[in-house]
Amino acid sequence: MAEELLDWQLTCDRFAREGDVRGMRACAKEVRALGGRENALEARAMEADAALYGGDAEAAGAIAAAVLREDAGHLHARLAPAGADSQTFALQRAMEALHALITDLDRDLLPYTQGKPRQAAAREKWARHRRALLFRALLFLADDAYLAAAPEEAAAALYRATALAPDAAMAAALYSKYLFLRNYRAQADEQKRAEAEAFGAFLAGVSPYRQEHVLRVPERRLRIGYLSRDFRLHAMAYFLAPFLRDFTPEAFSVYVYATGPVDDVTRRLRRFPVQWRDVRGRSAHTCARLIAEDQIDILVDFSGHTQDNALPTLAYHAAPVQLSGLGYVATTGLAAVDGFLVDGVTMPLGASEAAFSERVVRLPHCQFCYAPGAVREMPEEAADIPYRRNGFVTFGSFNNLAKLSDETLLCWRAILEALPESRLVLKGKTLSVPDGRALFRARLRTLGLPLGRIELRPFSAHYLEEYADIDIALDPTPYTGGLTTCEALFMGVPVVTLRGTTHGSRFGASLLKAADLPELIAENEMDYVKKACALARHPDLLAKNHRRMRAHLRASRLMDAKAYMQDVERTYRALWRAYCRTGSI
Repeated sequence: MAEELLDWQLTCDRFAREGDVRGMRACAKEVRALGGRENALEARAMEADAALYGGDAEAAGAIAAAVLREDAGHLHARLAPAGADSQTFALQRAMEALHALITDLDRDLLPYTQGKPRQAAAREKWARHRRALLFRALLFLADDAYLAAAPEEAAAALYRATALAPDAAMAAALYSKYLFLRNYRAQADEQKRAEAEAFGAFLAGVSPYRQEHVLRVPERRLRIGYLSRDFRLHAMAYFLAPFLRDFTPEAFSVYVYATGPVDDVTRRLRRFPVQWRDVRGRSAHTCARLIAEDQIDILVDFSGHTQDNALPTLAYHAAPVQLSGLGYVATTGLAAVDGFLVDGVTMPLGASEAAFSERVVRLPHCQFCYAPGAVREMPEEAADIPYRRNGFVTFGSFNNLAKLSDETLLCWRAILEALPESRLVLKGKTLSVPDGRALFRARLRTLGLPLGRIELRPFSAHYLEEYADIDIALDPTPYTGGLTTCEALFMGVPVVTLRGTTHGSRFGASLLKAADLPELIAENEMDYVKKACALARHPDLLAKNHRRMRAHLRASRLMDAKAYMQDVERTYRALWRAYCRTGSI
């Protein structure tokens, strides 16, 4: 293989990473000019790639197909149709093609494989190009698997992709996403912590602030900073208003560091009396410098290892006390995060804290306060339960289908078997895609669920109104609902949850206790099935509770913003006093 071709392949790979379609096409033109059949095929593969990045999946597939008719094993050309299928949500075909391509790329990269360039420099370029193709194939597979509600496969692909990332920042982002996906299924505490702590290696070059000039006065007015990209239309936004609206201005001043896009929700939140820092597009170093310049005393992260998070900023430790735990269900693993906020339900006294690298900090009552009015106008709940018109009980879940573990689905099968007239409605983005529906139906069939009694609904913007079709909502395990649980309750629908054995699997129980609905919390799988069936057998009680649920919720701790912020502020003050005494919390 000519080294000139290898150089152009690597240049094209770089343009692909940068999303430079024009540059990719220029590379194809130069490769074609080299002459010869091999170069002509590679040039067309580059053109297919450019079409894919340009958003023309149909053209990408057609160009690549022409190459594959001449050389069915052409690795670069095989990536484009697989990527095109990913873009058009042909999940089954895309995943099958990507599995085969990844296997062949792995084989091609083995030390004893024939066909490598003989010279060491050329051989390294050859391998770099193959690894670039493998990296992209793994990213396509991760996206496809997640949409197909297969988080384990998506996480495995991301883990492999992390090692192939072209730079440390991208590697950190991919590993962070890997950690997020790991929460969808059960993990041992020690493993969860060890995997999270490995994230710190990606940020090893960061030099933390020394905090030498902090004014350690326990009772002074504190500056609280909130850091997130989710001050926008996002699940976390439904819990943010109390932090910006209901604080005590005489004792605290509030600063927001918003790293994400701006929308109508952002504009609503900006009306509150806080100092707003729009840091979109700023580097982690710049964000940290702004936090230090604002002399923030306690910095609270609302994202953890969620998409496009701000953990690289936290790594600088620009504030004396840094907290996480709101917006994410597991440890950050980052040494620069001092405390992790929990409550007495998600982390009861005496429970193992082995899963956390941070100090566990318990809020006095509940971990979250549901405040939907700051985000949107909520529709009215239905006048009556659907049982009245149907004559049978309808269970439902509007959670992300990736949360539906086998343990969850087997519990639901037991409920449907115990109540032969009942129905189950599932709704989510996976079901908006024909292949997603097919794959999920196949999984339900494998687990023995009665497909004829299960309705699969696609995602829709007006999903809240569809709670009028649900009598009882069922919470998944071990990754429970958060906003979904609150919304179901607000729409008058009781939610049965299983109190798990880890912090992340007790979120549903925490929300229901805060909502003063402890009777809906099950202690084990058998109790979960029993509680759901007991509710279903008392439709008059269901109807009565439906009519009063919203008023009950509004009167509960779950929606008492002032009481919640008093708890939060007492916690802040206690942590600050500890810091003033010892230099840590």
